[in-house]
Order: sequence, then structure tokens, then C-alpha cells
Amino acid sequence: MTEELLETADEQDLRSGVRDMLAAECPWQSVLSFASGGGDAYDQKLWRTVATGMGLAGLLVPEAQGGAGAQWRAAAVVVEELGRAVAPVPYLSSAVVATTALGAVGEPELLGRLASGELTAALAVPYGLWSAPPLLSVSDGLANGAVRGVADALGAGLLLVPAEDGLYAVDGAAVRRTRVASLDETRPLCDLEFADAPARRVASLEAVPCALRSAATLVAAEQVGVASWCLDTTVAYLKERYQFGRPVGSFQALKHRLADLWVELTQARAVVAYAVADLSSGGDDASVAASLAKIVGSEVAVRAAEECVQMHGGIGFTWEHPAHLYLKRAKATAVAFGSPDRHRARLATLVDLPLEAS
Repeated sequence: MTEELLETADEQDLRSGVRDMLAAECPWQSVLSFASGGGDAYDQKLWRTVATGMGLAGLLVPEAQGGAGAQWRAAAVVVEELGRAVAPVPYLSSAVVATTALGAVGEPELLGRLASGELTAALAVPYGLWSAPPLLSVSDGLANGAVRGVADALGAGLLLVPAEDGLYAVDGAAVRRTRVASLDETRPLCDLEFADAPARRVASLEAVPCALRSAATLVAAEQVGVASWCLDTTVAYLKERYQFGRPVGSFQALKHRLADLWVELTQARAVVAYAVADLSSGGDDASVAASLAKIVGSEVAVRAAEECVQMHGGIGFTWEHPAHLYLKRAKATAVAFGSPDRHRARLATLVDLPLEAS
């Protein structure tokens, strides 16, 4: 099993290609400019490069529908690198979550448009929910109701909405969207209001838990990317920063903190790799592995981002340094698709742990 978790040569090439592209097309200065603007739903130029230029939007779409027919491991590599760059694109929401929900029943026309990057989609559930109860009522093909705090829905052309009798597809243009304040400006949230919006049933509600399980697993891969950037950047800075005539990184207390962080990140990477592999194989442990990955991914991302801010000293607390972008992404994704505490409670039920005696 250990060998199965190691990256293949193709996956290493994919990682290298995505990282090089992001270094050229998505430097932190452009991310900061996007976050400061506060207007666009996502970086459209970067999305065209990711989705069309590199063909990454269709990784999880079968070849028969115009996609690459790749495995979850390839998608996890892309998500991790996008997290490492805090790239403001709807890849996780559209190319992973929405595609998974549609792929369960095979919507060839919609999947083809998602694979090409022509269309982006979002699952209309609050960003912090792990389970998604029916949130709207649909009668005679018309959807009514409201969903609060949905990620990447502001610019989505298609919304997938859970209702009492299934999952419905709604044209984004038929929905009133109101942007709301969010901690992470690179992944905006919005409220959705449906008033007699035309809706078409595309799947049963069973598609939603599958999509959310994949979301929890892949967002953990994103968190590993966030943490790895924070660790690498902090180590590089402490080698260059001098105090009392010595590199700051030579101080034992800081070395110990970074060593502990490296161990935590290495463990998190292994846990996420196992969860992704289990997702790919359809193993019995997929739900357990997803919750475990979300727990460790969330905690290492927040820890790494906090250490990054603190160890950069005064500059780390300023708007001109990118550390705050990573801290915000880490904090926001920690509660996305279920907080660590919610997943711990879920994990306890999955492995049949007894309730603590009162």
C-alpha cells in the first residue's frame, strides 16, 4: 500500500507543469490585487488557462464526455498546487464537487461543458456544511427558497440544488445572488434566492453525499498545498533574516517549531494521499478516510499559516506580504465542508466509538 501512495512519474510531471504555470500566471501580487478589488467572482484569465489552456477542468470527466478520464490522484495534485498558490479560481467547486455530483448519473451535455471550461457550476449548499439536507422546494419544475453562504456560486453559470426529491440543475442567470462578506476574498461567498427559477432534476439525493465526501478529501489536499507554501516560505525567510549577527533560522527554538511543523505536514500529506487513493478505488474506508483527512488537513494548514505570520515578524502582519492570504484560506477551509470537530463526531459514529459516560 505504501508504494501505491507514492506519486507516479506522470503525476510528478503534472505537478511540475501546474506549479510552473501558476508561478507565471498567478504570482501572489496578482492574487493580492484580486482580493483587494472585491468585485470579480474569480480570476477569469487564470481560469481560462487552467480549464482550457491546460485542460484541467475535465480531469474527472470521462473521455466519452470530452474529459480526460483521469483518476482522483491527478485532481488532488492540481488542487494541492492551486492551494499552494491560493489561486482565485472555482476549480474545487466546479471541476471536483459539481462534476462528481453530475458524474454519478452521467449528464453528458453538462459534463462536456464543464470539462471544456465553458461552464462553471457550484453545489448550492452552505460552505460549512458536511451533510446537505434539502434546502429548497421544487414544484412543477420551479424552485423556490434561499441558500446562504455558498462558495464560488457568484459567477457560476449552473447551480446544483438539493431538494426533497432529488438534485436539480438551475441556470445561474435565473437566481438572485448577493455577495456576502467572507474571510477568504479569493473564494467569495454569496446568498442565493430562488423565486420560481426553472429547475430540472438531474440526480437523486444520493449524489450529494458522494460529492461532499470528495469535497472534504480534495479540500484537505488543498490545505496541504497551503501548509507546504507556508513552511517553505518561512524556512527560506529565516535563512535570510539576520538578528544579533546570526540567521534567525539558527535559533534552536525556531528550528524546533519548524521541525514539528514539518512532521505534522508529512503526516497530513500521507493521510490525504490515503484518502485520495481510497476515493479512487471506491474502498470501504472512503468516508472514514475523508473525515480523517479533513481533520488533519485543517489543523496543519492553520498551524502552518499562523507560524508563517509569526515567524516573519512585523512584515508578516502587513497587507503587503502574502502571509495573510494563506492564513485566511487556511481558516476558511478549516470550516468548509465540515469543521474538524464535526468530522471528529462523525468519525466516532463511523468507527462505532461508544458515547462518553456523563
